[in-house]
Amino acid sequence: MKLTKEMAAAELARRSLTDFVRVVRPDLSTTAFHRRYYRTLDAFAGGKIRRLIVSIPPQHGKSSGSSVLLPAYLLGIRPETKIALASYNLQLASRFNRQIQQTIDSAAYAAVFPGTRLARPGARDRHTIRTHEAFELVGQTGGLLSVGRDGTLTGNPVDVFILDDLYKNAMEAHSPLVRDNVWAWYNSVVRTRLHNRSQELIVFTRWHEDDLIGRIARHERIVPLEEDPPETPPDEETWYGLNFEAIKRTPPTRLDPRLPGEALWPERHSPALLDRKRRFDPLMFEAMYQGCPSPQKGLLYGDRFRTYETLPDDLVKRGNYTDTADCGEDCLCSICYATDREGIVYVTDVLYTPQSMEATEPAVADMLLRNRTLQARIESNNGGRGFARAVKRLAPGVRIEWFHQSANKESRILTYAPAVLERIRMPPAWNLRWPAFHDDLVTFRRAFRSNRRDDAADALTGIAETEEANADAKNIRAYGFRN
Repeated sequence: MKLTKEMAAAELARRSLTDFVRVVRPDLSTTAFHRRYYRTLDAFAGGKIRRLIVSIPPQHGKSSGSSVLLPAYLLGIRPETKIALASYNLQLASRFNRQIQQTIDSAAYAAVFPGTRLARPGARDRHTIRTHEAFELVGQTGGLLSVGRDGTLTGNPVDVFILDDLYKNAMEAHSPLVRDNVWAWYNSVVRTRLHNRSQELIVFTRWHEDDLIGRIARHERIVPLEEDPPETPPDEETWYGLNFEAIKRTPPTRLDPRLPGEALWPERHSPALLDRKRRFDPLMFEAMYQGCPSPQKGLLYGDRFRTYETLPDDLVKRGNYTDTADCGEDCLCSICYATDREGIVYVTDVLYTPQSMEATEPAVADMLLRNRTLQARIESNNGGRGFARAVKRLAPGVRIEWFHQSANKESRILTYAPAVLERIRMPPAWNLRWPAFHDDLVTFRRAFRSNRRDDAADALTGIAETEEANADAKNIRAYGFRN
């Protein structure tokens, strides 16, 4: 028999989910990100992953892959599989069900998996079920049942359970009652239908640190999935976890080789669009788009920074505090500010960047001159002394002081947090002028090790310490700087 192009495509489609998508959904956009996502789902379909958690930003094709294409593919390669698909309500779960049925009914699907088929719509067959909520395969033991978050499951055990979007919106996700109900439903309904060889897939956009993914992480081990999974699945207690950030911040991996700053799907969600969303609500952005929800009760500063409209007339000092970048993802943070007679600090300019010293030395010098700075303090840790000397050459007339910071960083930042909020004022629209600086401050958490960076908080703390010392020396009353 001569092998045709169509036969070759069908054979490839039976071997991988990515090739399956090319055949049954040629109209679907498949970027490099989607191919990596499908490769992970393919490993799940092949049994290399038994328990998988994937968090993906909104509108990035999450449900098309996990809740439509994957179930259709699974029933093709494993037609004996009993699948349950759950969402926040039965209406959404049933919509996924209808889309799966439409895929299986297509001629393209039949060419790939001729042995997997459904009863004709409307046909009465007491041996085969086909509704918007459930269907069974003709001549096979497999099928799929859709269920809402509060629904029940009766009958046979479930081989594969897919949980997609268990929270309808932010209001639900931020409701302790709803989160408790989801957790109770997961334990009393989902887990009671699983057997020794069952698989679980949880895929949704993060809303809250105490959502289902957050609670599972507190009870069971989640291994970050950075490369293709091993041939042997981990023990039944272990989850694999894969988080696709809308804007890459973590180091590149095989499954997400983007460089920091690159968007996940730039053709649809450009860096500029994502940046606008981040500036509008950084806490929401961290949760929904970065997969890193911040516990709002545990924020050190939150959105409590005070602002000013114009600088007062009674300024007594124009200073600067600079914390050079240590390593890795650290940022140089250089802050110019002015101080009035009461010791209130007014931030006037900020340079917050991970660039090298070759770029930041002239940038800091230019900022000092532009802000008419008279005195600048630069931490001499990790090459800061050489940095300070270079800035001094480039900014004549500015008194540069470098010093070694030996005090414990965590203790300093936590101790001086009330002083920072009481004494430091930000200019209008500072979130738009310095978005990364703003975001790192308003999302900074008291649980120190859970923060990605501490450079912005460290520099503001340095200003608070500096101005407290100056206030004591000049016998100026230091509001809020002593507990």
